Amino acid sequence: MRSTSITAHSIQLTRLGLINCYLVREAATPAEPDSFTLIDTGISGSANDILASAADAPIRRILLTHAHVDHVGSVDALMARLPHVQLAASERSLPLLRIPPEKSLLPGEPGSTSDGNANGHAKIRGGLTGIHSVPTHLIADGELYGSLRCIATPGHIPGHFSFLDERDGTLFAGDALIAVARLSISAYTPWYIPSKLVTWSKSTALASARRLLDYPIQRFACGHGPIRAGGIPVLRHTVEAAH
Repeated sequence: MRSTSITAHSIQLTRLGLINCYLVREAATPAEPDSFTLIDTGISGSANDILASAADAPIRRILLTHAHVDHVGSVDALMARLPHVQLAASERSLPLLRIPPEKSLLPGEPGSTSDGNANGHAKIRGGLTGIHSVPTHLIADGELYGSLRCIATPGHIPGHFSFLDERDGTLFAGDALIAVARLSISAYTPWYIPSKLVTWSKSTALASARRLLDYPIQRFACGHGPIRAGGIPVLRHTVEAAH
């Protein structure tokens, strides 16, 4: 697993050259000494490398962007070795994290039986194997969780969240944005990147990307691809180019 420093507060961990998770160093307080929040856990077999990368401070929180297997594959292995860690996810992700996952769409979601718009063909896609661990904290839109502002960004999958480190403007975008080749929205990637094939709702994904324009983003740390600089101007171009 390759380790790449992003800023003084965060590290990108990359496996197989393409699958990222992130360690975010939290500010020490009298109640909580120096620690890490881990964003996503990569595929199965990543636990040892993640723990080795966090050798100088304990992981106190595991925070999930969404339920796809390449983001939650090592959750159970880590939780078995870190029994006091808080596992956090969105409430909408809970049925998708079960074994077996419950993939039914909720009323009003694109593709549900109550949805009457042109997106009625939408369905939840991608690898969903579930996890045995049960989240102990449910994140809310707008919540400050540790150092991270939680931003609901559904579209790639229901319940997807992105996380902004307000100390330095790093957006941990999960698969709301893809950084392979260039920055793109999950449903609007170049033809040779398969993210669009496992994205649930194109219109929702685009709306979520537009929503991110309201935040003071300086760089993008995505689930796939290198760190992308450029902040809001690059994101605005990405949104305007989506078609």
